[in-house]
Amino acid sequence: MAVLRRLIQTRRSTGSRTALAGEAAAEAAEAALRAAPEPPAAAPEGSQEPAEAQPAKRGKGPKAPEANHTPEPDDPRAAAFFDCDNTILRGAAIFYLGVGLYRRGFLSRRDIARFAWQQAWFRMHGAEDPEHMADAKHTALGVVAGKRTADLEALCEEVFEDVIADKVWPGTRALVQMHLDAGQRVWLVTAAPVEVARIIAARLGMTGALGTVAEARDGAYTGRLVGELLHGPAKAAAVRSLARRERLDLDRCAAYSDSANDIPMLSLVGHPYVVNPDGALRRHARAQGWRVRDFRTGRKAARVGLPAAAALGVAAGAAAAGVALHRRHRG
Repeated sequence: MAVLRRLIQTRRSTGSRTALAGEAAAEAAEAALRAAPEPPAAAPEGSQEPAEAQPAKRGKGPKAPEANHTPEPDDPRAAAFFDCDNTILRGAAIFYLGVGLYRRGFLSRRDIARFAWQQAWFRMHGAEDPEHMADAKHTALGVVAGKRTADLEALCEEVFEDVIADKVWPGTRALVQMHLDAGQRVWLVTAAPVEVARIIAARLGMTGALGTVAEARDGAYTGRLVGELLHGPAKAAAVRSLARRERLDLDRCAAYSDSANDIPMLSLVGHPYVVNPDGALRRHARAQGWRVRDFRTGRKAARVGLPAAAALGVAAGAAAAGVALHRRHRG
């Protein structure tokens, strides 16, 4: 009976952490949206106002693939949710962060080799190693504890300035634009740190981002997560929470992902899409009749950190940023 009680408590605890992670991500997304500056008003016809002060016109992005559902124009209760790794970006955002920091001299080859080994292990075995996940998370959060949130945000901004343009799948970018052209809100949903997620979303003109939230007090990280990584069921919890706050009708919303880990999120919406899917998600999509979009050419691209990168999420990113910040301040 004692074992059963511990199992029930663990399940309840996991469910509570999942719900907390989802609520924290939705709250952070809404807070960022409220803090964003208002878009400039359209210039009167015939005015000489500079073009850069005028709002961007619709329809200027790449053309969306055929056979997509047509979003209802300016539907206030519809939105689209996009996974990041291998759905929008080729590969994993968190590893681009690590490489960017390495190129700037903030990480050693040993640091990069460690992340690469965990990545390679996943690709060979097709599943996350719980010990790798636990080790990375606890080590990383310990390193980042006490560091200023503004410093991490500045580092992420610098690193991703040169990454996004070359790593975005054009086909998925077109799908993002399709929803933007319809006047819908478009959200990035990722296990990567919310600081990274916001930068990627902003570069793509998206409404905002749902990402893993690290606890902070007085502008510094405490070394703990709010809930858990925004991965799997936690993503669904975040989407559900945001939909409630934004008064969205999930039956009128769309979601896009490459990984079977995101089946909970995809199952929430009326228009689920599978993009560059792994084998398990492709089989599930076929059984459910979900639409599949594969933008990979030739032989299917090797999976680069799909669930593994998501599972490492803030762990690898916090480790990279923590080491970088430690060396920067020490220098």
